[in-house]
Amino acid sequence: MTAQGPGSRNFTLSQLRYFSVVAQEGSMTGAAGRLRITQSALSSAVAQLEAAMGVPLFRRLPRRGLSLTDPGRRLLRESLPLLEEVDRLPALVRGEEEALTGRLVVGVYEPIASVHLPDILHEFEARYPGVDVSLVEGDQETVRQALLSGTCEMGLLYSMGVLAGLETEVLETLPPHVLVAAGHPLARRGTPVRLAELADEPLILLDLPHTREYLAGLFDAAGVAPQVRHWVKGYDTVRSFVARGGYTILNRVLPHRGTHNGGQVVALELRDDLPGVDVLLARRDDTRPTRRAQAFAGLCRDQTGPSVAEHVSFM
Repeated sequence: MTAQGPGSRNFTLSQLRYFSVVAQEGSMTGAAGRLRITQSALSSAVAQLEAAMGVPLFRRLPRRGLSLTDPGRRLLRESLPLLEEVDRLPALVRGEEEALTGRLVVGVYEPIASVHLPDILHEFEARYPGVDVSLVEGDQETVRQALLSGTCEMGLLYSMGVLAGLETEVLETLPPHVLVAAGHPLARRGTPVRLAELADEPLILLDLPHTREYLAGLFDAAGVAPQVRHWVKGYDTVRSFVARGGYTILNRVLPHRGTHNGGQVVALELRDDLPGVDVLLARRDDTRPTRRAQAFAGLCRDQTGPSVAEHVSFM
């Protein structure tokens, strides 16, 4: 099947489909494996599409795969809804109720992934078994870049850093809290604390892009100069360090005290008036969401927010 218009060059829907898979995978090798075609056939199809469009769609990065050019991002933005509508045609022609199918790539900031995401995906897969959901899990900046590049169609991230170019929706707000070992004197006291009470103790800092800047802002607002002992990049690693001494500041209160090294930690409410972070549902602000993405967004709204947010008590 060939699409063309006044003054346009020929291209096929298959070429568009191949292009979208390469864009999401970020490599010819990964896309060829997913499509079950040879890499040479895939490369040829993409080259033909680039010739039809009259512009390069990818930048070839040595040892790093492929990244979309600006025209490539525009083409991906328009192609995903178009391909979804094409896939709907047989059911529409037969007058049947059409089920969602295809692939949805979702980016997730790691601290969000382990709490809500398993339940969201379990329900999504039960409702829409024809949709293949793939995840890009990483730090805040990784997810942001994946959304802006077109690798992900939807994302779950925090309201930290520069979010220009993204359309966002607040799902819930998480206030900051202090985490200390279960045997810490403040844990035994069992009342809200001020950061100033911990000023002389070692801080275990969650050292992720934008997270570290947010945390630094909290200390500035409280007028406290923290004594950083360790800079740690893993959420669970931070908890394990704290179980052996020191403290940290986090936003997500987990429903258990145990750490991976067998320790116990306690979340303490902060008396300081400090800003929380919003959990955001995000997509590029110049994209048209597919029906798959809209269904995923609706489920995220149902399973997060004040009415269903986890009710985890301090102490």
